[in-house]
Amino acid sequence: MTAISDCFASLRRNQECALIPFITAGDPDLETTAQALQILDRCGADIIELGVPYSDPLADGPVIQAAATRALQRGTTLEQVLEILTKITPSIKAPIILFTYYNPILHRGIEPFLQQIKAAGVSGLVVPDLPLEEAAGLLQPASEIGIDLILLVAPTSSADRIEAIARASQGFIYLVSVTGVTGMRSQMESRVSDLLTQIRSVTDKPIAVGFGISHPEQAQQVREWGADGAIVGSAFVKRLAADTPAAGLEAIAQFCQDLKHSVKTTT
Repeated sequence: MTAISDCFASLRRNQECALIPFITAGDPDLETTAQALQILDRCGADIIELGVPYSDPLADGPVIQAAATRALQRGTTLEQVLEILTKITPSIKAPIILFTYYNPILHRGIEPFLQQIKAAGVSGLVVPDLPLEEAAGLLQPASEIGIDLILLVAPTSSADRIEAIARASQGFIYLVSVTGVTGMRSQMESRVSDLLTQIRSVTDKPIAVGFGISHPEQAQQVREWGADGAIVGSAFVKRLAADTPAAGLEAIAQFCQDLKHSVKTTT
């Protein structure tokens, strides 16, 4: 089993839902990113998703796009991100998922890229612009190297497509809760419950819901609907960048604790 599979298996035994925060590497700076990863790990994150800043982040909403732009303006590179991860992953418990677009992977070569991120301690990979039809060339080498390639199910996916994605996805299935880009929403769409039921009917793999979760009540809602994980991105990114780095780190620590409490308990 991979580190991600082990994490979900342990949580299932304890009837817990995974909390999966997302932050953008290099925003506001790489030193703060390193501290943020360690703080999230201490404050209840079960798995952490780290976004590599990219110049054309089509799947990201305005908050994460702005964070990526700031990080790139500071000169943040993949090599710097992996250097930070190499230093800190031995000391944190939460598996790290790298969120990146496909072009940087192709630019470096699939196997060299996978070897490089594996050496840095990365456990999983999300590539939002990689469709199922083109995923085979990355799925097999990722599996051989020990990286989980996590595939996304959209609200518009057909039943046949959902089954095919569920069969291929590694680690867990990433259920996108809304049609469109990432970002904070005031409430979760009720069709997420139906989508969870539909996916659950064709697989026993863990399912995590992302895109739109911005406060603890929403995280608790997706847990009550049967999700195995709640992915929270823009709300973390916004807090981390809102004030000084020290204030941002304090804000995400409290937010992470509040979210973890919401997915551990029900009312």
